[in-house]
Amino acid sequence: MKREHYIPFDKEYILKKQLTTFSEDPKKIEVFKKLFDIIEHYFHYEAFNHIRDLKQNYAAFNPDLSIKERQDFIGKSDSLIFKKTLQDVFNRANYKRVDKETLDNALKDSDLIGLNLDIDFKFFKEFELYVQGSHTAKEIVRNYFFWKKEIHVEYYDRVVVYLNYKDANYFKDNKVNVDKLLIDPGSIVLKVFKRVPKNDLETVFPNAIPRMSTTDKLLFWIPGIVGTFSLLSTKVIPALLKMDAAYQSGEALDLLNSKTSLTQGLIALGILAAYLFRQYNNFVNKKIKYSKMLSDSLYFKNLGNNSGAFYSLLNSSEEEVFKETLLAYSFLNRSQNPLTAEELDNQIESWFLNELKTDLDFDVKEALSKLKNTGLGFETNGKWNVLPLDKALIRIDEIWDGIFDYNQN
Repeated sequence: MKREHYIPFDKEYILKKQLTTFSEDPKKIEVFKKLFDIIEHYFHYEAFNHIRDLKQNYAAFNPDLSIKERQDFIGKSDSLIFKKTLQDVFNRANYKRVDKETLDNALKDSDLIGLNLDIDFKFFKEFELYVQGSHTAKEIVRNYFFWKKEIHVEYYDRVVVYLNYKDANYFKDNKVNVDKLLIDPGSIVLKVFKRVPKNDLETVFPNAIPRMSTTDKLLFWIPGIVGTFSLLSTKVIPALLKMDAAYQSGEALDLLNSKTSLTQGLIALGILAAYLFRQYNNFVNKKIKYSKMLSDSLYFKNLGNNSGAFYSLLNSSEEEVFKETLLAYSFLNRSQNPLTAEELDNQIESWFLNELKTDLDFDVKEALSKLKNTGLGFETNGKWNVLPLDKALIRIDEIWDGIFDYNQN
């Protein structure tokens, strides 16, 4: 499995771990806390600018706004700028885009619902899924009628769905009733979910329709056709023909044998009908299970919709950037000598592996970029160093004070 940039630990926990370096110097602990308190506020200000740009360029495509409100933003909102800004947020938050192979596998396989889903991708001008973090959990599933088994299911911690619907002309030309679809043509839908099974990833699409799998169809139709033909040809029809022949010829009818044969055939047909009903009922139960999973996703797993999703994404983005900057500064600050980007990267990844038993791909490039942009870090001959704590605190305080410098001379 490819290692992720995502850091699966809370920023407060990471900060606490780094403060242990100054355990013998309470004054340095306070300075370190103040430094990263201001840095956190600075990153929050950056996120505010992002959310302002996102809202401005999303308004004309936001299905939560009325048609009149959306029309007011025509010419002011740009879908390309919106998507570019959104992708920048995804990158900062260490989300990765789901590739076609992963989605195709999810459509073919299912860990929990055991159901094939059809999705009409023609409705979308474009669609993308982004995921952040993953973990594996044990689940109990039904296997072969009454037996159950324990399986390991891989979950994505966060999943973002980006759907850009085609305009009204497409639906009109294809005679699709938009009212039944509950979507606005030309809109962009954005949803954030938590804890979604990797092999049930397709369940986050709003137009997923349950279909019988090939196995379900074979189990339903083949026994039904073969069994019905066999019973009719060997039991029911011969008994009826004998009864009819006896009636036509006036011969005495062996009612006992005829009735017994006919009754056996009808009982067998009843058993077959019960089997077919059971197979169909299994499919119906899977649909109910899917409906429950869908309702759980909408009610318990949904973290935000459309413009409301921005806050969840930007909060995640802030956290990741903060943790990366904190770690890069902390390791460079306590290093006896300047470090190359590769040396710093290896040290931080080794720390995660040894200290927290976590194998990740630290995004050292983004972390060093932040240190450089804030003036806290600098590169000399390919090696990086940072300002001492006292000077770093003065530097970041100057940056923060300069953001709202409205004095006019």
